[in-house]
Amino acid sequence: MMAAVLPLPLPLTSATRWRHAGLALLLTVAWVLLWYRETALSMLLIWQRSDTFAHGFLVPPIVGWLIWRQRHTIGRLAPRPSPGVLPMVALVGLVWLLGELAAANTLTQAALVGLLVLMVPLLLGWQVARCTVFPLGFLFFAVPLGEFLLPQLMEWTANFTVFALRLSGVPVYREGLNFVIPSGRWSVVEACSGVRYLIASFTVGVLYAYLSYQSLRRRLLFVAASLVVPVVANWIRAYMIVMLAHLSNNRIATGVDHLLYGWLFFGLVIMLMFWVGSRWAQPEPTQIPPLPALRTLAQGSYVPAALAPLWLTTVATACLCALPHLALWTIDRRGDANAPGTPHTVAIPRTLAAPTALGTRWVLQSPNATAQSPAFKPAYQNPSFEMQAVYGEAGAVVGLYVGGYQQQGRGHALVSSDNVLVQSMDPHWSVAARGSKSLVLDDHAVQMRVSELRRTDLSDSSGRGSLRVWQINWVNGTLTHSDYLTKILGAVSRLAGQRDDAAVIVLYTREASPGQGDAALSAFWADSHAAIQALLLRYTQVRADPSTAAPNGAQPVNSREGLS
Repeated sequence: MMAAVLPLPLPLTSATRWRHAGLALLLTVAWVLLWYRETALSMLLIWQRSDTFAHGFLVPPIVGWLIWRQRHTIGRLAPRPSPGVLPMVALVGLVWLLGELAAANTLTQAALVGLLVLMVPLLLGWQVARCTVFPLGFLFFAVPLGEFLLPQLMEWTANFTVFALRLSGVPVYREGLNFVIPSGRWSVVEACSGVRYLIASFTVGVLYAYLSYQSLRRRLLFVAASLVVPVVANWIRAYMIVMLAHLSNNRIATGVDHLLYGWLFFGLVIMLMFWVGSRWAQPEPTQIPPLPALRTLAQGSYVPAALAPLWLTTVATACLCALPHLALWTIDRRGDANAPGTPHTVAIPRTLAAPTALGTRWVLQSPNATAQSPAFKPAYQNPSFEMQAVYGEAGAVVGLYVGGYQQQGRGHALVSSDNVLVQSMDPHWSVAARGSKSLVLDDHAVQMRVSELRRTDLSDSSGRGSLRVWQINWVNGTLTHSDYLTKILGAVSRLAGQRDDAAVIVLYTREASPGQGDAALSAFWADSHAAIQALLLRYTQVRADPSTAAPNGAQPVNSREGLS
């Protein structure tokens, strides 16, 4: 009697592997985008409203095209899951969670793109990932990143423009980012920084270098050129616009044509850069012809267990991607137990009534009591509460502004690109200088951010239009001058199940003579910092419950309360 012979399992065909791997990848990407849809939507909104990052709409199609042009090479590879990538997915998820807790949009957006990129080596394997490493890396250009360069680029543009004007024999009087020449007054604002040119040039330059060169050295040299050329070109553009307006008695280059000339000049410079770069272009090697399509075997069967690693990895990935959101939900629930209210909701702004006295000597002044109180208000948007008042002692007058933020989230956070001392187009004030100052209080050092503000009317040389400003952040009782540390302290507080209460404290006074302003601010801060912090602690504790009335008779916000 012959024993029954079971048919041997046949190996999976390449087509079968790709069908299952492609389906797993598609489902996982859809799952990630479903969980992280708010982060993805925040990126889309930035692309839509900002010309600087409008190129983000083109990045996904370009990535798709780059992968498509390599389809023959990719098709020769056998997709295999790599479960060893799962710890990296968990780490990127943790980065997203920390970014969400700290209300750091750039961090959460970069983490989302990182998760999408990791899906390729995780589900298709490292061979496929290495073959598509550039398209996957290019996807990070979709993250709206680069606005942190604005202050430095604006400073460089102003430095070069003033230097070139003086070299051309044009007399210049400069105050910070503002300068006056005989034919008129100019200001270097965000649009003059060249950050749009820089980001656009860098994005296109990286793509051009990849497609045009095979040598790593040539690629790096061209990418370096795509960073340097737009910066220098923007300096020359700014100088040329000012000279055109000066020589034409402000008949040209002062209106819409100002921007038109800038983009035309930038376009010519970039075209010239690409033309020069094309002289050293290296043709791509001849592609290896694709293998003939494998026939589906008619007999035998494959073991379903051969696909188990792929789908088990897919399930594990789905769980890991959902875990940061479950952790955030748990943290918010713990925060609700300690502080009633819905997380990430914007409370109705209120003005905290100023105490009649601070410290032992400083007394609240009437807004119209003295002409020395400056009409200045920091440009902090959408605070949960704020207070502004003027205090005096022995002839010294110091202004105090406090802007508090609670239950921080997108569009409602202390550290934000929208929150500044003075906006670039402010009709009254401009920043003439920035620095820092170290103070010793209660046996520990405190670092203050120091700014000098001037009236935008540069003809005022009396000094009465000059303000000395000190600024520091307060996070749950901790003082810091660092915006990065402010974010970290807020995230740590929320991880511990506590509130992320934070506030900016701004002191300001007129500086009629050098050193006078710092002396007045130092005396005020030394005497009143404990009272200010106690006031913040008491007020944030009461406002933790939205149903509780604000203390000290707080009223709806009046942006000019305490101002003259």
